[in-house]
Amino acid sequence: MRIAVIDGQGGGIGKHITEKLRKALPENLEILALGTNALATSVMLKAGANEGASGENAVVYNASRVDVIVGPLGIIVPNAMLGEVTPGMAEAVAGSPAPKILLPLIRGTAELVGVCPEPLPHLVDDLVERIKRLLTE
Repeated sequence: MRIAVIDGQGGGIGKHITEKLRKALPENLEILALGTNALATSVMLKAGANEGASGENAVVYNASRVDVIVGPLGIIVPNAMLGEVTPGMAEAVAGSPAPKILLPLIRGTAELVGVCPEPLPHLVDDLVERIKRLLTE
């Protein structure tokens, strides 16, 4: 299975996701770090991703070539992450046939109703459990 972890800014969320996936899932699982910038990609690679690429073209190119996409909700919102998520990135991720497991984290003017706020570590643990279920299906 090939999982794309997509993040931007400083890559902290992607780092946390990558570390948890690497510890909890089989070694043959391939993690592709896709950063909206080089810093985010670098942080995810240091956390245990197998490969990494940065920028709009990397996200657009790989979104349809992975089995699962994970990251914060902002990766499907144009201009999220202070403009780092381009409309092309958001469209490619949202339109990918891969299942998307997204953390309900978004800054700015959008608000998610009906979602109870949880600390990031709890959200990432839930994300990992959902991927484990995908592996057994």
